Amino acid sequence: MPSLFDKLWGSHEIAVTAGGASIVHIDRVFLHERTGAAALGSLAAAGRSVWDAGRAFVATDHIVDTRPGRGQAGRDATLVPGGQAFITETRAAAKAAGIRVFDVGDPDQGIMHVVSPELGIVLPGLTLVAPDSHTCTQGAVGALAWGIGSTEAEHALATSTLRVSKPQSMRVRFEGVLAAGVTAKDMALALIAAHGAAGGQGFAIEFAGGAVTALGMEARMTLCNMATEFAAFSAVIAPDDVTLDWLKGRRFAPNGADWERAVAAWRGLVSDADAVFDREIVMDAGAIRPMISWGTSPAQSAPAGEVVPGSAEKALAYMGLVAGQGLLGLKIDGAFIGSCTNARLSDLRAAAEVVRGLRVAAGVRALVVPGSSAVKRAAEAEGLDRVFTDAGFEWRESGCSMCFFAGGESFGAGERVISSTNRNFESRQGKGTRTHIASPAVVAASAIAGVIALPEDA
Repeated sequence: MPSLFDKLWGSHEIAVTAGGASIVHIDRVFLHERTGAAALGSLAAAGRSVWDAGRAFVATDHIVDTRPGRGQAGRDATLVPGGQAFITETRAAAKAAGIRVFDVGDPDQGIMHVVSPELGIVLPGLTLVAPDSHTCTQGAVGALAWGIGSTEAEHALATSTLRVSKPQSMRVRFEGVLAAGVTAKDMALALIAAHGAAGGQGFAIEFAGGAVTALGMEARMTLCNMATEFAAFSAVIAPDDVTLDWLKGRRFAPNGADWERAVAAWRGLVSDADAVFDREIVMDAGAIRPMISWGTSPAQSAPAGEVVPGSAEKALAYMGLVAGQGLLGLKIDGAFIGSCTNARLSDLRAAAEVVRGLRVAAGVRALVVPGSSAVKRAAEAEGLDRVFTDAGFEWRESGCSMCFFAGGESFGAGERVISSTNRNFESRQGKGTRTHIASPAVVAASAIAGVIALPEDA
């Protein structure tokens, strides 16, 4: 009997080629300003048009400036060399194609994987693609969403289809109850650390189990976001009442009688009781502890109280660590709360609770970058911005910011940074920057302590 993935794939598979690949219908295409102009420009140069502009969207998120007062020097100003051209060219190409742009200054601007769910652009049962590896984030609502290249984006825009080899299926069940202070970020890092950065390669993953269904929607997005760090094709979580309650009333979601019909269909988006998976992993949720990365891959992560292993000399050399060294107590130079992984309202609330009434340690540069303009407004309505600024954090406009280094703003060479982002690769946050990834609360606590620390130690 079919799994949820089988149902999603089967409802979108148009044909199978002689070579065994599938032709799959694509419901939504999302672009961003770093790659949008390339896809749209190539399409126009070939004399082709967008098949359905109403199902395509563009976000300005990757290289947009996030410093306070954005736009005072011109709305397209950015620290990324040549970045302004990416923004202006993508805007012009999208306008010519009739595609909706969540532009600089737009109330709905933000990171695409935050904006799309919060507006109800992605919905259960849909397929969504974007030229960004963390598109799998959006599978948290019960959609099949995955990252593609610019050429594939061009094809999807022109035909509403893609040629894709069907991946195998994997179910990852987190059974049991998470301990206090353990988050979806810790669940993801524990999985990747246990099974390797390539553990999900060639698979579409369904996250399931009691600890998953107990998560709120934003935490589910964090879990699915990290599936790409597991090398998975995509990740999905079956829609349930939590999903439906969260989506109801979103701008692009159906309403009235259409909503009721949609809900009736979405309730069937579950794996059958006897569904067969190509691989299954069971994780003991109760055994997971707050995780912190020590190396240059998310797989090189460990529970906060453990010491650094001695099995990765190159990573240890880059990170300036030695085998047997403890993670807790390592002096830091920077702390970053942001990204499509952990920059939603619940993430900011968790971090604010840690820093409320305290001060960032001397010598630590700490930033908070909301995942969308809507998240920023909501946080400010609750006074979270004042909590952070009173503590000494920079409060930014929304965007990807220093989640990754593209030649613009960054942390410094040799600086040790703790970050709520998804990647700790070499130079990910600046040339030579040493990044430790963790949950927002752990990042916040470390900023206050001046060393890697848990919230109870801040």
